[in-house]
Amino acid sequence: MKILVYGYGNPGRQDDALGIRLAEDIELWVQENKLSDVEVDYNYQLNIEDSDRISNSDIVIFADASTEEIQDFIFTKINPDESTIEFTMHAVSPAFVLDLCRKLYAKCPESYLIHIKGYEWQFEENLSEEAELNLAKASKFLKEKIAKFLNHTITIG
Repeated sequence: MKILVYGYGNPGRQDDALGIRLAEDIELWVQENKLSDVEVDYNYQLNIEDSDRISNSDIVIFADASTEEIQDFIFTKINPDESTIEFTMHAVSPAFVLDLCRKLYAKCPESYLIHIKGYEWQFEENLSEEAELNLAKASKFLKEKIAKFLNHTITIG
């Protein structure tokens, strides 16, 4: 079982960095627990080339900030969808990346999106206090979810 956690967002726009910050936190946890079957990656945005990156995984968990009216975070299953792309190709959705993976590599890893509620989007490199709290909740949840996927007893910390 190979799991990939892929965070994305803009670390120079306050809470837009939530996906990357979550991935960094998970990466430290993975290293501390020596979880060789979990990989972590992060980038400014999703790209069509990420379809190749996810093709080697059984489970992919995308992480991003959210401006939607949600409590603190939501965790949803993603299905392949070629229609979820913006005109410029600068905004590729996880569903579109998954659809490309299915079409190009004949693979469709079980995929999820964890959306973390953000509040501030200014040109700064720090998270808002509210976003920090949401990040902590999302991180704890995701560590428990990964441990469950792996059927491991792991220190969540």
